[in-house]
Amino acid sequence: MHGAWADGSSWDKVAAKLQHDGYRVVTPPNLLSGVANDAASLRAYLDTITGPVVLVGHSYGGMVITNAALGDEQVKALVYVDAYIPDRHDTVYSLTSAVPGSVFAAEASTVFDQVAIPGDDPHNVNLYVKPSVFGKAFAGKSIPAKDVAVLAARQRPLAYSALVEESGEPAWTTIPSWSVIGKQDAVIPAAQQIAMSKRAKAHSIEINAPHLSMVTDAGAVTNQIEAAAKATN
Repeated sequence: MHGAWADGSSWDKVAAKLQHDGYRVVTPPNLLSGVANDAASLRAYLDTITGPVVLVGHSYGGMVITNAALGDEQVKALVYVDAYIPDRHDTVYSLTSAVPGSVFAAEASTVFDQVAIPGDDPHNVNLYVKPSVFGKAFAGKSIPAKDVAVLAARQRPLAYSALVEESGEPAWTTIPSWSVIGKQDAVIPAAQQIAMSKRAKAHSIEINAPHLSMVTDAGAVTNQIEAAAKATN
């Protein structure tokens, strides 16, 4: 499950490696409309899959898988890649600002461009990351500027309501979890990822990567996903 301001293509390198190793991989779209609705959409998708599932989420995708997997006996492991690992009542906003260091822990108008959502609550808008902020937030110095520009151009927006909607009972209380922590992450500071991983009792690795670690360090991310698959057989 991809995160906000992205699409399934962010998993292309990891998906190719997993497929090479014999795994079936699917990267369904994340609606980016709000935690409960996005989780319900993912649950509906999971209902079409037979057999054991390792459910992987990046960034905001961590919020979604935490809520979607609850009570799903097919999901054998959760893997969080530079992701939010929420407990009940946590929000993206509260977790982002829990420790210093996030580019997004700032006045919204300085980091986001806002676009109205027709027919929705006028207080709810679609948020796009400003191009001037996108590279610093997601890529650091690990992705060439020309590639960052393409990623910024095709970003999918996150609804403002998704930032402040509370998470429900977390699936990680009953499903074993793994995490990949990017030490150079400027969206979810490493200290916060470590704290969330410890709370969830996740099997964690730390790598010298920015927020888009599955793009810059696809091998390490793939290895952690496969470790979860093998550990849960």
